[in-house]
Amino acid sequence: MTKHGIWLIDDKNEAKLLRKKVADFDFKKHSKKEIQELIRKMRSAMKKANGIGLSANQIGLDMNVFVAQVENKFYSIFNSKITKKSGEEAEIEEGCLSVPETFGPVKRPEKVTLEGYDKNGRKVKIKAWGLLARVFQHETDHLNGKLFIDIATDLHKYERNEA
Repeated sequence: MTKHGIWLIDDKNEAKLLRKKVADFDFKKHSKKEIQELIRKMRSAMKKANGIGLSANQIGLDMNVFVAQVENKFYSIFNSKITKKSGEEAEIEEGCLSVPETFGPVKRPEKVTLEGYDKNGRKVKIKAWGLLARVFQHETDHLNGKLFIDIATDLHKYERNEA
């Protein structure tokens, strides 16, 4: 686990949860206050680690939830599914908070439709393209136990100098 509480793939116990499909989020088992606190905790961990997306299993929770912040718009999505993908793909370098200092190009559809639920349990359907589509796919993969290193080509290490 990193100093930000992010689970890492190189820890055998943490890798077990990172590599498994998480359980669906059950709104009946959580109060509105608990849901708000979960979102706050995830958003805080994501920001402290300088990420733009974070799935619940990356902080040790077996539940289908992710948060993302792209172009100053914040998302918290429960029980996400990619229901539509465009034929056009783009290959862009990705990294992951759970696989520190490792990067590699990943080919993904340029446009997707994401379906799931908002924090109030209301159904949402979001058509996304560009970076947002990539983040939605990356986080949804996480929740299905799949990491970007499984589909990236030419993985390489890059060490960040933290000030």
